[in-house]
Amino acid sequence: MSRRPVAQINLAALSHNLRRVQQLAPASKVLAVLKANAYGHGLVKVAQALTDADAFAVARIDEALALRTGGIVKPIVLLEGFYEAAELPILLANNLQSVVHNELQLQALEQAELDGQLKVWLKIDTGMHRLGIAPEQFAEFYRRLWQCPTVQPGIRLMSHFCCADIPGSAKTEQQLAMFQQLCNDKAEQQSLANSAAIISLPQSHGDWVRPGLMLHGISPLPNQQGQQHLLHPVMRLSSRLIAMRQVKQGETVGYGGHWQATATTWIGVIAIGYGDGYPRHARNNTPVWLAGREVKLVGRVSMDMITVDLGESPIEAIGAEAVLWGPELAIERVAECADTIPYELLCNITPRVDYRYITTLLN
Repeated sequence: MSRRPVAQINLAALSHNLRRVQQLAPASKVLAVLKANAYGHGLVKVAQALTDADAFAVARIDEALALRTGGIVKPIVLLEGFYEAAELPILLANNLQSVVHNELQLQALEQAELDGQLKVWLKIDTGMHRLGIAPEQFAEFYRRLWQCPTVQPGIRLMSHFCCADIPGSAKTEQQLAMFQQLCNDKAEQQSLANSAAIISLPQSHGDWVRPGLMLHGISPLPNQQGQQHLLHPVMRLSSRLIAMRQVKQGETVGYGGHWQATATTWIGVIAIGYGDGYPRHARNNTPVWLAGREVKLVGRVSMDMITVDLGESPIEAIGAEAVLWGPELAIERVAECADTIPYELLCNITPRVDYRYITTLLN
């Protein structure tokens, strides 16, 4: 019996979730966002499974090159764009598309001497105040990009919502109105909608939607779970029960005596911890699915182990499977108990975890 935790990645569930995106935005193309190792699911494997996506988006050039090395030939967009002019020949040679979001990038394109032209997405800051040109810069950037000999005709226009996960947000409505005011008289293709907007703001879908989290079966909206949007969880993180012991009333468990038994009970030890990516700040009573029933985390999360309360008459045996999140236990619940978001849990899985890919829809 291996004590190594397993992240089982269900590629059939992934394909199902892409079809769900297409059902929600039937008139839009899909730019599948695969940054941060496809949200911790495995960059190349996920891209290879998303055969019906129209294009892929990553944050950085190394991610894009890893996709090309893995045999991915579909369009790839760099969401942060290129960092320096020396990268432009690499983008051209690998047929990579770049977001342009500042003056230095525009100047680099204007001054470059390339053997071809690059596809460019112009990002406008409509209120996120992270990346993107100011609205008052739009007309000039648009004109200069059209005149730039290194840029392909047909500039794509995009922005990013900051509050799309807050239904009815006035900020989202303001961003949408600003983007439409700037861009709707242009013939260019447009992209605004992330996962949250795909679900909650159909008027923002435009020519391209950009699903990320929802592809992995997780709700981008607060206090909801993926199944409420007909999504299937892709990752199933599991480990094994490796020890059991009885503790008496008043005895404590774990570092710092963080949890004290209120009655005599049995404690189970599961082989996973923050060294594997399980959240260290998960509170007492965080749910764990153990051998067909839900038990509660007790005591502090250790580097390699967690402890759970099995009750006064445990039914489990050493070697029993524990699911930390997956079809049996929504990751959204675990994230809430750890005062974080599902994105962080997924991205924090470490190389100590064994990744296994399956192609059968289990749920």
